[in-house]
Amino acid sequence: MEAYWGSLLAAFALMLVLEGLLPFLSPGGWRALFRRFLELTDGQIRFVGLTSMILGLLLLLLTT
Repeated sequence: MEAYWGSLLAAFALMLVLEGLLPFLSPGGWRALFRRFLELTDGQIRFVGLTSMILGLLLLLLTT
């Protein structure tokens, strides 16, 4: 069970690193992208979230 928590923490840490890349490397590009997201409807944002979750689950299935 300890290995599970270590893997989960490592995955969370990697997610934070990847999430931080764009704002660090291109703050202006990140801001422009964020402004575009603000213009999306709730349905469009939900679709982006759903697509992201499905892709993540598929990647998990491929790697385990």
